[in-house]
Amino acid sequence: MVHQVLYRALVSTKWLAESVRAGKLGPGLRVLDASWYSPGTREARKEYLGRHVPGASFFDIEECRNAASPYEMMLPSEAGFADYVGRLGISNDTHVVVYDGDDLGSFYAPRVWWMFRVFGHRTVSVLNGGFRNWLKEGHPVTSEPSRPEPAIFKATLDRSLLKTYEQVLENLKSKRFQLVDSRSQGRYLGTEPEPDAVGLEPGHIRGSVNMPFMDFLTEDGFEKSPEELRAMFEAKKVNLEQPLIATCRKGVTACHIALAAYLCGKPDVAIYDGSWSEWFRRAPPETRVSQWKGGKA
Repeated sequence: MVHQVLYRALVSTKWLAESVRAGKLGPGLRVLDASWYSPGTREARKEYLGRHVPGASFFDIEECRNAASPYEMMLPSEAGFADYVGRLGISNDTHVVVYDGDDLGSFYAPRVWWMFRVFGHRTVSVLNGGFRNWLKEGHPVTSEPSRPEPAIFKATLDRSLLKTYEQVLENLKSKRFQLVDSRSQGRYLGTEPEPDAVGLEPGHIRGSVNMPFMDFLTEDGFEKSPEELRAMFEAKKVNLEQPLIATCRKGVTACHIALAAYLCGKPDVAIYDGSWSEWFRRAPPETRVSQWKGGKA
């Protein structure tokens, strides 16, 4: 079975706490705080400087992206990613553990998990339960910033895990891939506005299925079991034996779909990086489905 050879996508707070206590953080094990919040709400870097997992570095997703793109949160180049994570002390031999401080338990961490994987790095895990549960369980925190020794990281883009606008457009005809949208039902249907968006109406790509990413998490902020996740995919008639593209607004929460499928033994979910942010602005009107009525749903 394929899932027996997959690298563990989740590590527990207990495992990480024991690794911190045993002094295992270093070139072989690095921890990243990948928190990000909507402007005007919480300040991720400020919170990191206030308290974080001992030895963790701050992964600034605003810095590690393609700033030249007109779309939100697009992947950086291979060289850009390699340089950024190398400065965080990460080499191709490092086990990377990613978490964020979101109240849900996990929000941006799966995006960074996928970023490492799409650039050819397999030894990467998400902290199950996130910083929320790290704090709740009373594990140690520090305000001391980490200063890791820089390392050499070689990035090799795995194009099988990434889909472009042109590929998704072609897929509307070929239907080779199933398309799953991870946004809330209201934003998918177009009955709720896209938050903090200028010139971006809600709605979805024609033919896509809606699986809100929050549903993959328990109330306590942990990832649901593989059995529960598998049942969720089955309920939406998403076949994990077949090719799958995940989308959202900017390619972030789509990575929760990739993570959930990975936990079910499917490691090959591709992310449409431009997602709705790009699709709304580029795609033919007949490929956009929405109940939006000019500001009134």
